[in-house]
Amino acid sequence: MRRLEPPLEPGRVYRTKELAAWARNPFALAMRLVDEGKLTRLGHGLYHHPAAGLLGPLPPSSEELVRAFLGGRRFVFTGTSMWNRLGLGTTQAMTVTLVYNTERSGRFTLGRRSFVFKRSRFPESPTAEWFAVDLLNNLALVPDADPERNLTALRRRLAADLDPGAFTAALAAYGSRSAKALVRRYHVLDDEAAPVA
Repeated sequence: MRRLEPPLEPGRVYRTKELAAWARNPFALAMRLVDEGKLTRLGHGLYHHPAAGLLGPLPPSSEELVRAFLGGRRFVFTGTSMWNRLGLGTTQAMTVTLVYNTERSGRFTLGRRSFVFKRSRFPESPTAEWFAVDLLNNLALVPDADPERNLTALRRRLAADLDPGAFTAALAAYGSRSAKALVRRYHVLDDEAAPVA
């Protein structure tokens, strides 16, 4: 009798239960595919079918890892790398990526990468102004944070290319009390923007 083989997509991460369409025992199928070198076990019920690269199999992307881990539910990456891209972050290289979602909280290692999952509200399409508010919400988590330096950089970005109105709206919708207090204390918004609630 011929065994059914799942149509594995290169680079995709699979959950054990996704393999149930091809076997009564999806875990046994996953283990067989691992033994055959078709899947790599990542932990937390996740398996990766690597894409071929010039120097060997490619690891899964962070997006693909988190997509599979959360079962396809919505999420957004944030953290030092995003804040640094905006010129608002710190010099500290954060080794853990923050993942906002509506399902999971906690620190998880997926495919040798660490993620901190936080159940939190976030916009459908995060903007640069939202990421700026996110930095203010998380300053206490950043080891070498210097609020004065971060807020001075934010003031410069608001004057140059961030939208003060969009920042004020993001702060009102997603900002913590401490973030709003920092904005007031350091006079981040100019007179044209709406007052901070």
